[in-house]
Amino acid sequence: MLKATRVRDLLALAVLAAIVSWLLVRVLYGSLPPIPVYAGASLYPVALLEVVLAFMIRSRVGKREIGDGPRQLHPITAARAVALAKASALVGSAAAGVWVGFLLFLLPQRSFVQAASEDTSGVVVGAVGGIVLVAAALWLEHCCKTPEDPGEPAA
Repeated sequence: MLKATRVRDLLALAVLAAIVSWLLVRVLYGSLPPIPVYAGASLYPVALLEVVLAFMIRSRVGKREIGDGPRQLHPITAARAVALAKASALVGSAAAGVWVGFLLFLLPQRSFVQAASEDTSGVVVGAVGGIVLVAAALWLEHCCKTPEDPGEPAA
């Protein structure tokens, strides 16, 4: 049985990614290209897809429509959704950490470096996208849980 994704593991990954990216940006910022506003926007469609998938799976699980028949959620599909959720949570956490590392470097520089001021909006879009992806992934993972049988005591 798979264990639920732990938020503290995701936070640890985000902090590690933020530290590494902050160190790299400190050294390499002058040679990096400008960061467009849409740089981190690719995370949003994935998050939206996962939210839609979560509601579909939640509906089927709630109605106990799990099985091999027509109009039923195949167990392998649910397992694949859990794998997608776990992978997306890690990617979102790492992406959010990288963008936060950028942001930690850019915020103090904004007042006297024009490029830092211009790059901030793209970095914020990316950081929020990573956080949104993590939230969507955790929601999808939660929706894939099987409901407890009311006749059995909780373990």
